[in-house]
Amino acid sequence: MPTAPEADPFRLFRLTVLRTRRLGPSMLRVTFGGPGLDGFASGGRDQSLSLFLPHPGQPEPVVPVDNEGNWFEPWRALPAEERAVLRSYTVRAQRRTEGGSATEVDIDFALHEDGGPACRWAAAASPGDVLKALGPAVEDNTAVRFRPPEDTDWVLIWADETALPAATAALEWLPAPLRARVWLEVPHAGDRQEIDTAADARISWLVRDGADTPDVVAAVRATGLPEGTPYVWIAGEASTVRALRRHLVRERGIDRKRVTFVGYWRRGLSEDRLREEAASPPSDSTSPSDSTSPSGD
Repeated sequence: MPTAPEADPFRLFRLTVLRTRRLGPSMLRVTFGGPGLDGFASGGRDQSLSLFLPHPGQPEPVVPVDNEGNWFEPWRALPAEERAVLRSYTVRAQRRTEGGSATEVDIDFALHEDGGPACRWAAAASPGDVLKALGPAVEDNTAVRFRPPEDTDWVLIWADETALPAATAALEWLPAPLRARVWLEVPHAGDRQEIDTAADARISWLVRDGADTPDVVAAVRATGLPEGTPYVWIAGEASTVRALRRHLVRERGIDRKRVTFVGYWRRGLSEDRLREEAASPPSDSTSPSDSTSPSGD
């Protein structure tokens, strides 16, 4: 008896804006729905996807697909001013509406005064606006990176505002009585959020409020960590991620194989430039590389 072909873990979806909600001075939540989301299957935690944004004046993003269902080469062949702008973001939450007849997806955008096209799009978004996304069609997919091994005794998390949606979703996923030591960096005190987690989580908010970027390594170095076998997830600005990983592996002696680290953005470089440096299409995975920025632009 022939076996059914495996489902493609990622495919293109059409996202229609249902509503927006300001979460703080720097964070905006956009809720998407519509029939174009049928089959969307987030794995939760730090689930990422690639968003396609329209240029000003376009009713929706231009993402051509060839006869075989491929999108990358046809998209890449278009002029830069015509093809959709590509950015990586985190699925903050997915839920079924009452009766289970439709799905809604939340994506949180970190807004900056000098932000790029994603910031500008989100700030102006209104119900009925359309995006496209290369997103998950099966829950167990490679774009979920937050995966504590079964023998984990406690978890360490650091994230700046670009990784805040992923960090908060991961904390909500953690079970009791797992211990978690968490540092979350945000631009303003009003960007702090209530986090509903069953874990034994001690959360420290690092608020810049116009000051220099906090010395994250110093904050972690000054803190006693729990005994037992850890799992580490750190994400945000690339140089900070690297410095914190060096501290944890070299000074704290944590096994590098138990450290998941993702540079969501790099100070001074746009995601377009970072993607050019990476020189690899996200056609077989929406998992962000060290050169992409979920919720960062």
